[in-house]
Amino acid sequence: MSVVIRLARAGTKKRPVYHVVVADSRFPRDGRFIERLGYFNPLLAKDNELRLKLDLEKTKAWIAKGAQPSDRVARFLDAAGVKKREARNNPEKAVPRKERKAAEAK
Repeated sequence: MSVVIRLARAGTKKRPVYHVVVADSRFPRDGRFIERLGYFNPLLAKDNELRLKLDLEKTKAWIAKGAQPSDRVARFLDAAGVKKREARNNPEKAVPRKERKAAEAK
């Protein structure tokens, strides 16, 4: 059983709020979960303290047990200083498609 720390969507249409939950990776995104660790409200300003609320002690305990955070949750944990997130490298991201196709044709 692989356990993940991920976001589960809540709220109404076009007004999302996300719960940070620990769940079995086989369960649906908004379905059954093991424990709720906090919430994330993307509609609030980035400097607002109510935008993200996490119970860091519970999060550290779940990571110690082997739970893997999703990419977005890993960003939150990196900002909080709990778990370091490796920078990703995608060199083709900024290259326009036409130029990429021309480079492949050479």
